[in-house]
Amino acid sequence: MISLRRIPEVWHRLDVTVRDLPFGLLLLAGSLVPEFHNHGTQVGGLPARPFDTLAVAAVALQSLPLAVRRRWPVVCLALVSLGFAVDQLRGYHSFAGTAVPIALLSVGAHLERHRRVTALLSSMAYVPLAVALYRLGSGAEAPSEFVMYYLALALPWGIGAWLRSTRVAEAERRRRVAEDTRTAERTRIARELHDVVTHHVTAMVVQAEAARYLTAAPDRLDQALTAVTDTGRRAITDLRHLLDLLNPDYGPESRTPAVGRFLTLVEQTRRAGQPVEFTEEGTPAESTGSADLVAYRVVQEALTNALKYAHGGRTSVQVRHGEREITVEVGTDGSGTRAGSPGGSGRGLAGLRERVDVLGGDFHAGHRTGGGFVVRARIPAGSAS
Repeated sequence: MISLRRIPEVWHRLDVTVRDLPFGLLLLAGSLVPEFHNHGTQVGGLPARPFDTLAVAAVALQSLPLAVRRRWPVVCLALVSLGFAVDQLRGYHSFAGTAVPIALLSVGAHLERHRRVTALLSSMAYVPLAVALYRLGSGAEAPSEFVMYYLALALPWGIGAWLRSTRVAEAERRRRVAEDTRTAERTRIARELHDVVTHHVTAMVVQAEAARYLTAAPDRLDQALTAVTDTGRRAITDLRHLLDLLNPDYGPESRTPAVGRFLTLVEQTRRAGQPVEFTEEGTPAESTGSADLVAYRVVQEALTNALKYAHGGRTSVQVRHGEREITVEVGTDGSGTRAGSPGGSGRGLAGLRERVDVLGGDFHAGHRTGGGFVVRARIPAGSAS
C-alpha cells in the first residue's frame, strides 16, 4: 500500500504522457454529456447539428491528443486542430473545442525547435478553415469575427512562450548558481590546501636544512629529525581533516580548529628555529562562526611567511578574543634572513584578505617603518559564512 504522503511523489515519477492523459479523458467525458452538446466553441454562423458517430470521433480527436501535449506538442496541435475543424465544419460546436487554446499554450511552452515555422503553418492552416466557415455560414458572421478569434488564439501561444522563456531563464540562473557554488567551493578548498601544505612543508624544509649542520651533535640532530617527523604527521592529520570537506556528511563545525591550536602553531614554528613570542588574551566566545578558523589561518600563513622570509628573526603573535571579534597581529622585527624554502605565489595573503572581507573584517599586511613585516586582522565573530 502506498501512503497518502507518497502519492504526490509517485505521481511525479510517472511518465508525463500518463500524467496528461487524465485531463484529456475528463474533457472527452465532459464533452459527451448531453447537457454540454452544442454549448462549446462556435466559429462561423453554422447551425447546430445533433451529435452522431462523427461528432464522437471529432470530440475524441480534440481531447485525447492532450495526453502528448508536452511530449509531442506539434503532434498534439495538429490532431486537435483537425478535430476542431471537423467539429466546426459539421456544426457540432462541442465543449472539446477548448482543447485548441490548451494545445497552443503547450506548443508555446514546450516546443524547443522550429517555433516560427510552426506558428506560420498554423496561421496558414487557419485561413482556409475561416474561408470555408464563412462560406458555409452564408456570411452570417463578419470577417472581423474570424480575425478576433485568431487574435484570441494567439494569446495562449504568447502565454506559453512567456512560460518557456521564464523556465529557460530560471534554468540558466540555477546553472550559474551551481557553477558559482562549485567555483567558490573549489577556491575554498584550494585555499585550505595552500595554507596546510605551505605551512607544514615550509617548516619541514627549514628543519631539514638545519639538521644538515647538526651531524656533529647527535642529540640535537635527533631532535631536529624528530621535529621533521612530527611536522609531517601533523601535515597528514591536517590533510585528512581537509579531505573531509569532500564528505557529504561533512559539517561546518568540523572546520573550526580545536582550542589550543594557536599554541600548537607557535610551538611548531619554534621547533623550526624561529623565536616566537605568543600572547593570547580574552576568552573565546561560545559561538564564533567562521571567525576561529579565519584567525587560525591568519596566524598560520603569517608564521609560514616568517619562516620563509625572516628565518631566525624575532617574531611576535598576539591573539585577542573579544565579545564580538577576534584580533590577530603577527609581526617580525626585520632581523631574520630568507630561508632555503620555495618562494611564495602571493596567494596566501590575498586569500586571507578575501576571507576576512567576507566576514566583514579588516585586514592589513605590510612592512613596518622600522623594518620587518606585520599582519593584522580584525575578524567579527558569530558569522556562519
